[in-house]
Amino acid sequence: MHTTKYLIVGAGMTGDMAAKGIREHDADGSIVMVGADPFPPYKRPLLTKGLWQGAPEEKLWREPAEGAELVTGRRIVAVDLDAHRATDDLGEEYEWEKLLLATGARPREIPGAEGVVWLRTLDDYHQVRAKATEGARFVVIGGGFIGSEIAAALSGAGCQVTMVFPDPGIGSRLFPAGLAESVADYYREKGVEVLAGQTVSAASGTSVTLGDGRVLEADGVVAGLGVIPDTELAEAAGLEVSDGIVVDEYGRASGRDDVFAAGDVARFPVPALDTSMRIEHEDHANTHGKVVGGNMAAAGIVYDHLPFFYSDLFDLGYEAVGQVDSRLEVVESWQEPYRKGVVTYVEDGRPRGVLLWNVWDKLDAARDLIRSGEGTFAV
Repeated sequence: MHTTKYLIVGAGMTGDMAAKGIREHDADGSIVMVGADPFPPYKRPLLTKGLWQGAPEEKLWREPAEGAELVTGRRIVAVDLDAHRATDDLGEEYEWEKLLLATGARPREIPGAEGVVWLRTLDDYHQVRAKATEGARFVVIGGGFIGSEIAAALSGAGCQVTMVFPDPGIGSRLFPAGLAESVADYYREKGVEVLAGQTVSAASGTSVTLGDGRVLEADGVVAGLGVIPDTELAEAAGLEVSDGIVVDEYGRASGRDDVFAAGDVARFPVPALDTSMRIEHEDHANTHGKVVGGNMAAAGIVYDHLPFFYSDLFDLGYEAVGQVDSRLEVVESWQEPYRKGVVTYVEDGRPRGVLLWNVWDKLDAARDLIRSGEGTFAV
């Protein structure tokens, strides 16, 4: 039996920052963090970014919170909120005073696609990297955030890459149509075969069958089809769930003072947009984790941050903040069409999100625009 003041379920970036947030307000309270991954907390974005550009694996590791006990390779499978106890997959029990669910999200998968790598963990990266030799053939299923990054990474490593996705362009769910189609053309210029508007009927680690019957043979198949928040523990415990664990501005779940949720798995209020959101990116994992960890230690901090996310696609790069959704009305301001500019996402005349395309050091201005509730961004 582990007995601790603070139990953190999930040992990713969010859990790590929560432990650090606790330590800023409680120097001595015991912290136990339990994670299914066999590794200590690491910087997940490097798996599709820096590690492919020459960064050593030593750059992955995060400095742990002082005095936090880390239990790796274990998954919490049951939580009894009334008894303040949790049980892991080997039957070990944990007794706690305050609980944080930082369970993250799991990849959306194609049923029966044995051998496909759903790139999410360091082990997944190692599996793909081992096959990514010069001239190796890869099929990447998905044209969204992960698909676009890993396709660029594999191409940069000298692999022959084919992308398959049902949308008309790369990043179609985020970018306006013209930009999404321009990015697809840009990938083609870089040597990537882009099969837009294509569905997948079957897949394995060595082949992909398209909806039209064509079969693509490969040395490796990687998929990025989005993720599903890992809310099973919360649901079984009776917490409110709606595409994520519903939390208040302090990260408290279902109005409780002893149970919190943060990061990918949490649906949190966004006052600047008068809505609630669930965000799966690094900035939110770090900032939300730290604030909610502090609140477990009675810091009383309101989370009002507008998280951003970013990506590098060959020589293109962008930062984005707010609701970046191609279904919204967009106002585009290009200094150089589809190479440098800003897209403002608008709903009912109000700015909801900003995409900074090869435009840098403007995130705070973009946040100010969204909070103001009026106007658009121009370069």
